[in-house]
Amino acid sequence: MAATVYRPATAPIADAPCEGLVCLELEDGSAYQGYSFGAPKSIAGELVFQTGMVGYPESVTDPSYRGQILVITFPLVGNYGVPSRETMDDLLKDLPAHFESNQIHIAGLVTASYAGEDFSHFLATSSLGTWLKEQGIPAMYGIDTRALTKRIREKGSMLGRMLLQKEGFTTSAPSLGVPGDWKPHFDTIEWVNPNEKNLVAEG
Repeated sequence: MAATVYRPATAPIADAPCEGLVCLELEDGSAYQGYSFGAPKSIAGELVFQTGMVGYPESVTDPSYRGQILVITFPLVGNYGVPSRETMDDLLKDLPAHFESNQIHIAGLVTASYAGEDFSHFLATSSLGTWLKEQGIPAMYGIDTRALTKRIREKGSMLGRMLLQKEGFTTSAPSLGVPGDWKPHFDTIEWVNPNEKNLVAEG
């Protein structure tokens, strides 16, 4: 039976530059296409999800997510930007005040929607996308994350890989995705299982 390919579940951000498509391929063969808003690179890792309504700066810097592709189920992500990376905690001194550690630990980020540069918070100094690019972390939006989470819950933990669209294969209508045989349009990389690596030594 042919694997299921899901094209973007939402339209791209209006009046924002197109950063290309990303295809999230799962170990079971299913594929979810969305829009890039992080670092322009392809990665592989273990797919996990988080159901919190707030706290994405804390989640992506949590060392327990090291090497994993984090799926955020709450549909509003990036709306309050990212606070200063330089402000240190008054008590701990050597750790940032607003994060769980001094770097992003996830391998990649998957969201349903993304606020883009239209963020608002008195502590914010940049957008989520800008921060992810600073640290070389790819991200994508336009995914039905609740359906994706249901698949993970039903089938159990599985590997995934976020594949960036090749430069020569851009589409005039990104919201339509790439139907049919999508693989020639995206990067090809090996699967990576973070459970087989010494993540403590890497961190």
